[in-house]
Amino acid sequence: MKNVYDILAERGYIKQCSHPDELYELLGKEKVTFYIGFDPTADSLHIGHYVALMTMAHMQRAGHRPIVLLGGGTAAIGDPSGKTDMRRMMTLEELDHNASCFQQQMARLIDFSDGKALIRNNADWIRGLNFLDFMRDIGVMFSVNRMLSAECYKQRMERGLTFFEMGYMLMQSYDFLVLNREEGCILQMGGDDQWSNMLGGADLIRRKEQKNAYALTTALLTTSEGKKMGKTEKGALWLDKEKTPVYDFYQYWRNVDDADVKKCLCLLTFIPMEEINEMCKEGGAALNAAKRTLAYTLTAQVHGEEEAQKAQSAAEALFSGGGNIENIPTVELSDEDIVETGLRVVDLLVMGKLCKSKSDARRMVEQGAVFADEEKVADVAAVVDEAKLSDGVILKKGKKGFVRVVRK
Repeated sequence: MKNVYDILAERGYIKQCSHPDELYELLGKEKVTFYIGFDPTADSLHIGHYVALMTMAHMQRAGHRPIVLLGGGTAAIGDPSGKTDMRRMMTLEELDHNASCFQQQMARLIDFSDGKALIRNNADWIRGLNFLDFMRDIGVMFSVNRMLSAECYKQRMERGLTFFEMGYMLMQSYDFLVLNREEGCILQMGGDDQWSNMLGGADLIRRKEQKNAYALTTALLTTSEGKKMGKTEKGALWLDKEKTPVYDFYQYWRNVDDADVKKCLCLLTFIPMEEINEMCKEGGAALNAAKRTLAYTLTAQVHGEEEAQKAQSAAEALFSGGGNIENIPTVELSDEDIVETGLRVVDLLVMGKLCKSKSDARRMVEQGAVFADEEKVADVAAVVDEAKLSDGVILKKGKKGFVRVVRK
């Protein structure tokens, strides 16, 4: 079997590795237990987490054992990496609820049956720590001067960095130590913004346990211009369809920039590299087909084949004259909704989440960007014909925003 290190490198995952030659040899001859941490600061994973999940899936398919570490303890502190401000403090109840939501979403990619993958929560060992014991055993191993030279802390020095947040590196390093002792975990993986924290953990194990331990960071999901991918007008691209409707999720990838298609196919799907290279070697119609493949494949991975087919059918109905129009995002209006909105287009745009506010909706109308059943809406006070609600009225904002309004 091909060494998984080669697979990850070929697809563009690997950014930095603490001991690349040692780890390469180890991955080629032994079953390695590794972990990736996820702080449950929301009740859903978003697309930014997906590269880490795909990395984990590739490793598992190559015979290695993943540990999903839910940060029910560390999330109460908040990682300063990549942040300009301190995170909002969350209650333990919020963190526990969010962690349970993560587990359900991860099961689509990771096989947790028969111990093939583990889920641990660092709340089990962090929430009950004794401060003095922890600082005497773990804190003494860390140099403040060395910590402050780390990029994640340097970015925060001018704005203000609390001692509370500085403790995050110690806590994350302690996680690695606990998993090493209890599960034989020797490798921590994660996004490249975690490099300093991950080195801290590997170094802690090597110093305290006199054992080899490794850190490997993976690429962050960014555009060809270096900007974080997965941000939409409506916010983050969530894996929960209640937060990001399946159609919107599909359309995001259907409309990804040409320069980002190959990278997305490599990092976010399991399509073999030979096929990806073939799909992306030409532009024009071939690249457009690659986008369609990306959108369908990724939507199926996240939401299942049935939902992916519905989203594709809805897109074809809107843009190609085929497919099923009933599968596009729909707002069902009750009699109370009809009375409350007066069927004003600006109100319906907000209800359908095509616009963030009524002022935003009015601005879109004034700019000529809003259509109702293919007719441009020219008046900010325009209303929808109630008689058409039985079949549904399609509101369109710009080239890519659609919602179908029907009577409940």
